[in-house]
Amino acid sequence: MDEHSATENGVDGGEGNGDGSGDGKALRRGWTTGACATAAARAACGALFSGDFPDPVTVTLPGGQTPAFALAWTERGEGWAAAGVVKDAGDDPDVTHGALIRARVSRAEPDQGVVFRAGEGVGMVTRPGLPVPVGEPAINPVPRAMIRQAVAEAAALAGEAPDVVVEVSVENGEALARRTMNPRLGILGGLSILGTTGIVMPYSCAAWIASIQRGVDVARAAGLDHVAACTGDTSEKAVVARYGLPEHALLDMGDFAGGTLKYLRRHPIPRLTLCGGFAKFGKLARGLLDLHSKRGSVDLDWLADRMAELGAAPDTVAEARAANTAAQVLSIAREAGLPLADRVAALAQRTALDTLDGAPVAVEVLVTDRQGTIVGTSGWGAP
Repeated sequence: MDEHSATENGVDGGEGNGDGSGDGKALRRGWTTGACATAAARAACGALFSGDFPDPVTVTLPGGQTPAFALAWTERGEGWAAAGVVKDAGDDPDVTHGALIRARVSRAEPDQGVVFRAGEGVGMVTRPGLPVPVGEPAINPVPRAMIRQAVAEAAALAGEAPDVVVEVSVENGEALARRTMNPRLGILGGLSILGTTGIVMPYSCAAWIASIQRGVDVARAAGLDHVAACTGDTSEKAVVARYGLPEHALLDMGDFAGGTLKYLRRHPIPRLTLCGGFAKFGKLARGLLDLHSKRGSVDLDWLADRMAELGAAPDTVAEARAANTAAQVLSIAREAGLPLADRVAALAQRTALDTLDGAPVAVEVLVTDRQGTIVGTSGWGAP
């Protein structure tokens, strides 16, 4: 997927290195919001310049593919035309799947080229650090380039100048955006128009990784010296209660510890708190960077061995080995007065620092139980 994951999606995936690089199953691909907006703009330009909406309308993607899109809606008036395409995300569980992506095209002043506007349901950028400057519609650079190319092609066919205002809108986009990371990233009022290839690759999780990266970019641009990467809402609430960090200091890491740490290795922030549940961080402590259950199960024997290292009695270790869940092992350790969660936190911190590979990032690990109580800490570890 090239589109909305943590930003506008909620999928599992990646191939064991925690950076979303796995190729996953052979599922049906879909089209990004950027590709759909381009198709809508191309059709609207056809009507504006020649009076007819091409349907289906063909566009050229960055990789050279030329898909055709059926129009779901058209409208025109004096000096303007508009068209809409229904987003098909393929087999990817994208929140924008089925949304109507519209483009309204009108003539601009001579030599202005393509002027972009945010219509209803498309957000505006309010924080630095994103690919689009503050004050601009949240239409990313590749979709802008695709739309400019489509406008130029339509204008050339009609013998017109490619000077137009393109207003992109998404039906119900403001409501959909509340299910994404856009508000946290400072994109307000709606969705982003995204896509680097025009194609949604289902379950690749590239978009989740991309949203983590944009979160780091925003935090760096804001001059923050402390961010927290959390595995979910429960751990995020725990770290906010502990530190009172602002929303744009919170990275929705999910299962992608590897993707988060590798990006911070190249784009460091002075202090990083990793906060997550005991089971997931038990995997990180073992050196796993993809924390999803499909990539690796909780190793109860490994946890029992750590208890033995902490001085657990043999019958306590045996009880831990026979447990059904990591939570049960944690309960056994706590009843025995063993700081197992602290040990997991310390080992997870070691994995994180090894992955950061000397980058100037101090790391702290906080381990939570299922109720969100912090039960294990590592302290701060320097690179």
